[in-house]
Amino acid sequence: TEVFTTLTHMLFLLSCLLQNYYQNKLRLALIGQSLFGQEVYTNLRKQGHRVVGVFTVPDRDGKADPLAVVAEKDGTPVFKFPRWRVKGKPIPEVVEAYKAVGAELNVMPFCSQFIPMNVIDHPAHGSIIYHPSILPLHRGASAINWTLIQGDKKAGFSIFWADDGLDTGPILLQRECHVEPNDTVDSLYNRFLFPEGIKAMVESVQLIADGKAPRVPQTEEGASYEGIQKKSNSKVNLAQPAEAIHNWIRGHDKVPGAWAVIDGRTVTLYGSSMLGESVPAGQPLEIEGASQPGVVTKNGLVLYGSDSKALMVKNLQFEDGKMISAAKYFSSGDTARVELTDDEKKIAEEIRDIWKGILSNVAAIEETTDFFKSGAASMDVVRLVEEIKQRCVGLQLQNEDVYMATTFQDFIQMFVRRLRGEDQEEEMVIDYATKDVNNMTVKMPWQCFINGKFEDAENGKTANTINPADGSVICKVAYASVGDVDRAVAAAKEAFEVGPWGRMNPRDRGTLLYKLADLMEEHQEELATIESIDSGAVYTLALKTHVGMSIQTFRYFAGWCDKIQGKTIPINQARPNRNLTFTKKEPLGVCAIVIPWNYPLMMLAWKSAACLAAGNTLVLKPAQVTPLSALKFAELTVKAGIPKGVINIVPGSGGMVGQRLSDHPDIRKLGFTGSTPIGKQIMKSCALSNLKKVSLELGGKSPLIIFSDCDMDKAVRMGMSSVFFNKGENCIAAGRLFVEESIHDEYIRRVLEEIKKMKVGDPLDRSTDHGPQNHKAHMDKLVEYCEVGVKEGATLVYGGKQVDRPGFFMEPTLFTDVEDHMFIAKEESFGPIMVVSKFKDGDIDGVLNRANDTEFGLASGVFTRDINKAMYVSERLDAGTVFVNTYNKTDVASPFGGFKQSGFGKDLGEDALNEYLRTKAVTVEY
Repeated sequence: TEVFTTLTHMLFLLSCLLQNYYQNKLRLALIGQSLFGQEVYTNLRKQGHRVVGVFTVPDRDGKADPLAVVAEKDGTPVFKFPRWRVKGKPIPEVVEAYKAVGAELNVMPFCSQFIPMNVIDHPAHGSIIYHPSILPLHRGASAINWTLIQGDKKAGFSIFWADDGLDTGPILLQRECHVEPNDTVDSLYNRFLFPEGIKAMVESVQLIADGKAPRVPQTEEGASYEGIQKKSNSKVNLAQPAEAIHNWIRGHDKVPGAWAVIDGRTVTLYGSSMLGESVPAGQPLEIEGASQPGVVTKNGLVLYGSDSKALMVKNLQFEDGKMISAAKYFSSGDTARVELTDDEKKIAEEIRDIWKGILSNVAAIEETTDFFKSGAASMDVVRLVEEIKQRCVGLQLQNEDVYMATTFQDFIQMFVRRLRGEDQEEEMVIDYATKDVNNMTVKMPWQCFINGKFEDAENGKTANTINPADGSVICKVAYASVGDVDRAVAAAKEAFEVGPWGRMNPRDRGTLLYKLADLMEEHQEELATIESIDSGAVYTLALKTHVGMSIQTFRYFAGWCDKIQGKTIPINQARPNRNLTFTKKEPLGVCAIVIPWNYPLMMLAWKSAACLAAGNTLVLKPAQVTPLSALKFAELTVKAGIPKGVINIVPGSGGMVGQRLSDHPDIRKLGFTGSTPIGKQIMKSCALSNLKKVSLELGGKSPLIIFSDCDMDKAVRMGMSSVFFNKGENCIAAGRLFVEESIHDEYIRRVLEEIKKMKVGDPLDRSTDHGPQNHKAHMDKLVEYCEVGVKEGATLVYGGKQVDRPGFFMEPTLFTDVEDHMFIAKEESFGPIMVVSKFKDGDIDGVLNRANDTEFGLASGVFTRDINKAMYVSERLDAGTVFVNTYNKTDVASPFGGFKQSGFGKDLGEDALNEYLRTKAVTVEY
């Protein structure tokens, strides 16, 4: 009777829960498209609403719209009508197909089609639609553009009830945001219109379901309507104030693009920003219709308005589609060639004779004669460079310069600029943050590193980076925007496609990486100090592992640069012809790397060394809380001679910078180390954007099995290290120890003795064993983790609390009696928390089943003197790395990566190179 009563009560509660869940929910038809539509669909379903039909656009080039993809996966009926009306009249079969789904409300996120009114009005609740404007202002399809073009100080969106005007119906809900001075369509969309718009659509549907949705009529007062801009009428009117010009350019960025006439040619202007009082020096450039000439500076093209105020344009695009940095206008191909003086013409003729002496097979050296197509080889390059340097003593000319200017006319242009000193690299200017610490003055770059220069974030924003040892601010660091990411990717793309990196001999590339490793070693104390104050790593560990292994990694992959090989493959011969099939290993192009905060420099090295050795260029986002060692590394890359644009570093948030890297169409590979949930989101974004290659090193719950026949001293020492190494902020940390019953109590006793000896304190003190956790939020999470463990019944033997001192210090913690169902047995702490469970003597298969009963599979370990047992267990542990009678022993030559939800792909070793290469097969018939 008691059991029956309990079950009845539980069923009643379940019924109430279900009733509450399904009350005020609607049957919805979604009419729209894009990632925005997909997210609205997904979130509405999470809220319990039923989507009875999705109506979206037809597939394009065999690819379904994102909304269709997710709906089809869920089994939701999907309709892909190319049109709903013909000559203004509804198509009967289309309307009937729509009505058949039985929707109570139409939800129209980013609907681009004209929907008939008998569809709009058909559901009991009508239709609601999203519009990217604070209606009634800027009605129409170019609303976001006109928000910027008109210089509005506020942007936003409206959810309104659709009517026959489509954007003139009553308002249901509106949201606003401030427009930053240099906002673009993309930045507004990514920062506000997209994320907040999704939330607002879901909120609006619930308001309708609850009978609380308002209908606020729109007035005609303040209403405006502008159609989509065409290229023909997007020319910039330069006879107006600078801010109006700036607004026009950014309002048309990226489509259709605002343009002006320069040197009689249509040139599209991109990346506008307002300038302050100071305008950099540069070369004047006449622009049709401008009140005064523009100025080509090292930072871009300066334009003046009629009010004499200035703005800066970053990029220019010509009619043939070629885009260049505006700063390179006077050195961009045939845009504006150098006029030679009489003396320079004489030298040019002498150089023509040198070319003729080398290319003896060529009848005459014409302007278009190509050095290499005419038969020149590498030794001829050396001869050419040395003969010219002998003629022009003191001239800085390198072999690489010949490869970058292969025709005679281009070579002479390059030579004259070099002779004049115009092409000399500017000395790198760094606005250091300095700190006297650890008996030295550390100099830390804090700005974004883009195209070989340190510069402020586009929007001027910064964020503080905190010393976890005392909670103090170390310095401010640039907080990159989407625009900064785009500029970094553009620089990396240019460096790969037309810069010296993509054409460089692999052995020369290796030489540069060796030089970079040498510079890292030269600055290892400074790097280790930065790691210590920014991440909380104990200085001695930072010196040996964080920095030491980073140096080893770059040296290891530097040696691989000229050893990347393809192979020949025998294929079935089609007689009488003969065939040769071979493979080539090629770099992917621009790669993105997103690294975590536990080993800031080492994780950078693990990924970027392999990426660069393979010949790629990269854009790297350091963790928001630990950016400083990555930016110091950037400084060293310049000193090493790594060409500009090859390495770009953009500190900032994962939600903005990381997301843009995932979405960017010009990035061909993304390597990520971090949490499993974020890894899943990255993989999804990478797939939807351009199917970019992905490698993921994600969460772990690594098991360590300790058998009774182990070397107890070693098992205690290494077991401690497996948990407390780097204060537990270690991706392969032993998340759970299984100790055989007969030695369990002795093992715990000895571990406890050692824990009590650990010195928790200042990470710069050489005697410290255990430094602070990386940041406060993580510290708080660890305390909560321990509280959950105690609440579930595990025995807290030691620790479990924050240390009572300034900073984010966690007591080394020990739990026993941990059962398999408990939270701390399943979830990763990523902190100094040892979680111990016992297993029955001799129950090898049983403990293996428990160890493998997790969705993670990054690392694992076993301690036993029995080699047969060790091999048996190592074969059956489902993890990417197995340590036998040791732990944490990673090496630059050994591949590292996980199984299952710990990710896929490898860092380190030869395997890591393949993550950044593609294989091309070539078949030749002869």
